[in-house]
Amino acid sequence: MPVGIFRVCLVVITAIINHPLLFPKENGTVPENAEEIIQKMKEREESLRLEQLRLEQEIADQEAAQKALEKAAEVVEESKEEKVRWDMWTALSMVIFLLIELWRQDFQEGVWQDTGGEEDDMAVLGKAFKGVAFPDKAVLASFYEKRILGTTGDMARMREMVEGFADDLLEALRSVCNRDADMEVEDCMGVGSMYENWRVRKPFVCDLIVPFAPPEPYCFRSQTWCSGNSSPPNEQGYGTIKVCRAVEDVTGCICDKTKLGEDMLCLLHSPANTTRPNSEMEDLLCFKNTQYLDANQVMKWFQIAVTKAWNRISHKYEFDLSFSLLDSPGALKIKFRSGKSVAFNLTPVVQYENSDVYFISHFPRSSLPADLPSSTHWFLTFAVYERRFIQLVSKMLPANACHVSCLQILSFLHGKQCSLTGSSGLTNYHLKTVMLHLLQACPSQDWAPEKLEARLQDMLKFLEKCLHEKKLYHFFIGNGKVPAELGFPIIFQRAEPLNLFRPFVLRRDVYRKTVDTFHEMLRNMSALINEYTVHIP
Repeated sequence: MPVGIFRVCLVVITAIINHPLLFPKENGTVPENAEEIIQKMKEREESLRLEQLRLEQEIADQEAAQKALEKAAEVVEESKEEKVRWDMWTALSMVIFLLIELWRQDFQEGVWQDTGGEEDDMAVLGKAFKGVAFPDKAVLASFYEKRILGTTGDMARMREMVEGFADDLLEALRSVCNRDADMEVEDCMGVGSMYENWRVRKPFVCDLIVPFAPPEPYCFRSQTWCSGNSSPPNEQGYGTIKVCRAVEDVTGCICDKTKLGEDMLCLLHSPANTTRPNSEMEDLLCFKNTQYLDANQVMKWFQIAVTKAWNRISHKYEFDLSFSLLDSPGALKIKFRSGKSVAFNLTPVVQYENSDVYFISHFPRSSLPADLPSSTHWFLTFAVYERRFIQLVSKMLPANACHVSCLQILSFLHGKQCSLTGSSGLTNYHLKTVMLHLLQACPSQDWAPEKLEARLQDMLKFLEKCLHEKKLYHFFIGNGKVPAELGFPIIFQRAEPLNLFRPFVLRRDVYRKTVDTFHEMLRNMSALINEYTVHIP
């Protein structure tokens, strides 16, 4: 018990001694200025709040940057998916376009039906035929009989006279040429409208082509745009002619692949059979420093040879002979003492292999595009096959068929319109090409003479469609339906179709002028036919 009381007393005494109010410590004084403490606490609180705001802003910026990166990644992913989808649509569109193009070409090669009176064709062809009054059958028949039919006899007499003189002139040309060094000239052939009996406009001009070949032992090796590598568009329809020795193209010789030794000699390629020097190659009418035949050199040679030949036989004739065009090798004019004149073209050509396709140096009267890439490029003419095709088809048509009559009327109208408003890019060769396409497409009974009006409308509609599309394909090139009886070279049938209206794509001014002239011809057609039906020259 006493011990417990003692412990309680000891605790009380210890508490009293340690009480701060009774015995304060040295550094334990209570601050006298409480406001200063509160102010410091507020400043500390404000600094902590600002630090918190700064940290929150940094966290927000980091979150925004992270969202921007995620959004950019999503955009990139979407763009990749969209690009893949776009590439798929592009590829699909190209496939559809190619299918449409193949279908269009197949349709053009297919059978053309009679579209003389269908309203949907009029809508497709545009407004050119709306409001155009076509002459009736009676007016067309009267116009053809009185204005065109009478020229047939004049053409026949002129052909006979020109062919006889041309044969005599070429015979004299052969006599003045050196058979060992000059080109060998063959007999001439008549081509074009005068020999296809559809030329109507005067003056009549006969077109004659003269094949020639190099002297032995040389020969021509030709290459067309469709026989080798792909050619640029401006060289399509052209070819080159290489002058070489006949033995140079002999295959199977190994003398140029192995060394024969000093004591061995190749009998095909001996030193005596080496190619002539450049100066002598120029004597063979080649372009300078090449083996390719130069059209300008051929023109100069032919003009000189014709002049020499005329000087030898001029005493037999009572007329004068001169060149009407200096930029054409054989544009000749016969002038009689009475003042009358007769013009004809004698053009040198080179035969393509063993066919009746010919390389022609110059086109008389620009009946076809003559913008040659160079003087070593020669255009190919299919005039002989065109004449044969017309003759072959004519045998299967009804008597007095109207195909030639349609072409004659269309050629007459176009020529009269050009004389009023000036020349255009449309030529008689284009008109003949339209007729050839329709001859192959339409059934033979559709060319009966009483259907002249309908077929003339078909030709005009077909031509208007081609002008609208700027596409008129060459009849023979790329045409797989050429009759086998013609013996046409298969290489040209398998070639890509040749667009004769390609210059219209490159020259808008010429195209606009051509379209305007065509539309003006349609509007003036009835007036011209009525005028020349009533007033007969």
